[in-house]
Parts: sequence; C-alpha cells; structure tokens
Amino acid sequence: MKNLGDLNYFLGLQIQYPAEGIFVHQSKYILDVLTKANLLDCKPCLTPCHPNHKLLKDGSLPYSDPAHYRSIVGALQYLTFTRPDIAYAVHQVCQFMHTPLDTHYLAVKRILRYLKGTMSHGLLYKKGSLDMTAFTDADWAGDPNDRRSTTGFVIFLGTNPISWSSKKQQSVSRSSTEVEYRAMALIAAKIVWLQQLLTDLHCPLVKKPVLGCDNISAMALSSNHVLHSRAKHIEIDCHFVRQRVTRRDFLLQHVSSAQQVADVLTKGLCSPQFDYHCSHLMLGPPVHEVERG
Repeated sequence: MKNLGDLNYFLGLQIQYPAEGIFVHQSKYILDVLTKANLLDCKPCLTPCHPNHKLLKDGSLPYSDPAHYRSIVGALQYLTFTRPDIAYAVHQVCQFMHTPLDTHYLAVKRILRYLKGTMSHGLLYKKGSLDMTAFTDADWAGDPNDRRSTTGFVIFLGTNPISWSSKKQQSVSRSSTEVEYRAMALIAAKIVWLQQLLTDLHCPLVKKPVLGCDNISAMALSSNHVLHSRAKHIEIDCHFVRQRVTRRDFLLQHVSSAQQVADVLTKGLCSPQFDYHCSHLMLGPPVHEVERG
C-alpha cells in the first residue's frame, strides 16, 4: 500500500481543504455534463425547477432523442451525491425515462441552467459535535399523474448533511397524516441504522437523535398507544415508529413549515425560500470565492 497524500479527486468528486473543514464539489463533472448537453453558453437561472410546477405524462410532443434524454438525466443522478438542492428536480425528470416529452426535456434544461450558475457550489463539512438531527417532510398527493406523495428527508451530523433523499412513496395515501407518518417511518429506520453504524465505528452518539416534523397529527400518532381504525392500513409503520419513540431511540420535535429544511426535497420553491434552505444544507461556493466576492 502507498500513501498518496490528501484525496483531491475521486470518481468525479473534487475535494478541497480550506481552513474551515472539507469542501466537496463536482465542478468538473458539471462542466462535462453541460458540454455533453451543448449548453455551455446557456443563461443561468435561480432555481432548478419552477415553484410548485409538476410534470405531466402527456400534453406535449414526444422528445425526439430519448437516448440523449436518458443519458443526461442519468448523469444528473450522479450529481445528487453532492447537490441535494437538485434532488427533487432530478427525481421528477427521472420518472419519464422511457417516454420523455418535450416538456420533460425543458425541465432537464432548467436543471442544467441552474447548475451553470452554481457550478462551483458544493458541501462544506466542518468539525463539530456528533449530535444527529433529522428533518422529514412529504408532499401529499403531489404527483398529478398517479396522486402518490413525495417523501423528502435530510439527516445532519452536527451541522453537516450526511444523508438525504427525495422519493415517491409506493402507494397512494388518503390523508396528510398517513403520508407524513410513512415518511417518518422511513427516516426512523435510517436513524436507527446510522446509530448502529456509528457505534460499530466506535463513535457512539452522546445525545439522542432529534427528528423534526411539521405535522402535529403524525407526531401525536407516534405516541398514541391506541391504534385507531384510520391507521390500520399503516399498522406496521405505526408500531415501528411508536416502539422507537417509546424506547427513546430518538426524540420527536415539531418544527414550523418555514423551518422545515426537507421542504426543498419535496417540492419546487421560490428563490428566497430555496436559498434559505440551501444555506442550512451547507451548500455554497468555496469560502475563498465568497471572501473574494
């Protein structure tokens, strides 16, 4: 084995070492994707998707080059490893891989235009406490094509995001409480797994993880030991989350919708709100660029 020094480039990820911590970005990879899409000279935009805009499976002409669409969208999927800000927009366009329409490719071009203006952005990981905080949110029946809901979550270790996701749920939910509770069950399993992983790495958490949710009904259901008839169809999720809450494997905390960081992973937002949540995700340009600007 050889000591090759500090890691600087690995599988498209670029790593820098400012005084504040470790900065991870994919600027070169973004440049390659823009070149591949022939959009190097495109005009940048402020957000990766229009606020509250949903893509439809019909209503437009089929895109002329489906293979090109799949190639660009596949490349964008890899970018979500360091860019949680585009996770929701990429998740939307990924749903039309087989039969893309012109409107779908316009959505892809908007993501690329956003990346053109934020090419140097990445994640800054700083030293700090090993306190785990998680946020979960869901957009109830947000997909107009099948009325399934989108779950979004992000988990922080200290101030650093270590896990995030934007994904449609497997089934249609008939209430906002149900969809939020399904999202809560998903992130509860992720928290338990990360706790065990940190223990195996001999870095156990000193404090209990905190899970932030903005749905009061879902939080009440997690601590209510009477299983109501309205929750029979999510019985397994109910018992799983309720057991973890009772054992105090993590603590539930209510957060306002304005403070819900996972909001950026469930829907398109206007620019001020989008920028606010991105700042909490530790997303931004390198520190030296901010100082120079």
